Amino acid sequence: MGIEHSLPDGALEKGRGGQKGRRWIVWVASALVVLLLVALGFMWWRMNYVPSDLDYSTVRLTEQGLYRVGYAPDRDPIPVNQMQSWTLHVETAAGEPVEDAEIFVDGDMPQHGHGLPTQPMVTEYLGNGDYLVEGIKFQMSGWWVMDFTISSGDQSDFVRFNLLVD
Repeated sequence: MGIEHSLPDGALEKGRGGQKGRRWIVWVASALVVLLLVALGFMWWRMNYVPSDLDYSTVRLTEQGLYRVGYAPDRDPIPVNQMQSWTLHVETAAGEPVEDAEIFVDGDMPQHGHGLPTQPMVTEYLGNGDYLVEGIKFQMSGWWVMDFTISSGDQSDFVRFNLLVD
């Protein structure tokens, strides 16, 4: 009989209802924490995943096979957070140097969804199918892609290079 007789009518049910409300809040908060941890885990995996079958060759045919393109960085290994230049060599599929092509340069980090912090560009034709690309800077290590769109005469084609920057 004790304490139940000293409480006003309905007070015991109200107290139990408050306890149910607190349990519900704890359950919802726990579910949100679990969802947050799952989301963070997925983001960590996505930002660190590098496909195992990437082609890291420095010489490739363009998508349509019009040009054979190769690059040579001015420093090896490729540095992080430092401006650098590359020499890009462009020749026809038959091996003839491509003279005075227009080349658009772009790069990005597929895992992170951002591009280069700079806007690299071809600044000089060096002769014999070689072009100087300046303004390249990788702000972090990881998997990067460099894209080159090459136009010469009435032909245009695209090549992508994969690289791991340490």
